[in-house]
Amino acid sequence: MFKVADIEGVIVKKLKKFSDSRGWLIETYRQDDLDVSYFPVMSYISMTHPKITRGPHEHTDQADLFGFIGPSTFKLYLWDNRKDSPTYMNKMIIIAGENEPKSVLIPPGVVHAYKNIGNTMGMVTNYPNRLFMGKCKKEKVDEIRHENDPNTIFQID
Repeated sequence: MFKVADIEGVIVKKLKKFSDSRGWLIETYRQDDLDVSYFPVMSYISMTHPKITRGPHEHTDQADLFGFIGPSTFKLYLWDNRKDSPTYMNKMIIIAGENEPKSVLIPPGVVHAYKNIGNTMGMVTNYPNRLFMGKCKKEKVDEIRHENDPNTIFQID
């Protein structure tokens, strides 16, 4: 059904870890790396238990800019669900985290899920370009939760 190939608009960036005697630093977001339409308006951090999956879900208007820097390692699943996209029905799988820090920009209409495949709690940052529930949290949540459909075509292995 899905073809494993790149998805138009998804930007995967390897993040450089700067280490010294004090520890390390990683730049997770730079305004000069993004088109203005993807500039973040908020940020959050989530921690996910080992072997746990978040998603799959998608957004109608929101783009997500995830940062996977550790601790732990994640398997990120992406499916292009945009009927007007030249990469419609493509699927990408990305490994990212502590040993392979990456940021991943996910445009609206691209279904996404991630699974902590490590053995410790894993941290993910997100810098979306839309406010959760809109200004003052007074709007409908922009989320289609495919994980609630037992017959979903968006399957995690």
